[in-house]
Amino acid sequence: MKLHIITIGKPKLTYAKAGLEEYSGRLSKIHDLRITHIPDRKNDPESILKAAGDAHKIALVIDGPQCTSEELAKILKDQELLANEVCFLIGGPDGLPKEVINTSETKMGLSRLTFPHDLAMLVLTETLYRSSTINAGHPYHH
Repeated sequence: MKLHIITIGKPKLTYAKAGLEEYSGRLSKIHDLRITHIPDRKNDPESILKAAGDAHKIALVIDGPQCTSEELAKILKDQELLANEVCFLIGGPDGLPKEVINTSETKMGLSRLTFPHDLAMLVLTETLYRSSTINAGHPYHH
């Protein structure tokens, strides 16, 4: 399955860089993974949507519905059965532009808590890995 994570900006904190590298490496063994970091100055709808292309877009928004790891695993499995690339969109400090949110097929919240941008990237990547191991029947989830 093709997974694409688009973020506004790159992680700056050491722990986030290390965690993102760790979990993206693990995810790459299961999926065809791409991570695109759009520069903060290009935080416009056109740049973000162009990077996402025709993928099934999941916008991460603070007030979006939250799901369990098992529910995310089902979303990934359903999209895989449809042969869709899935693109997760993480906004910058001000979130995603409204046009991007409105054109995304799915809106999702990571937590009711507000996370720093760097931590959101790390949490998403670990969560995707966890959900992917559920689908693969791997014991990591336990």
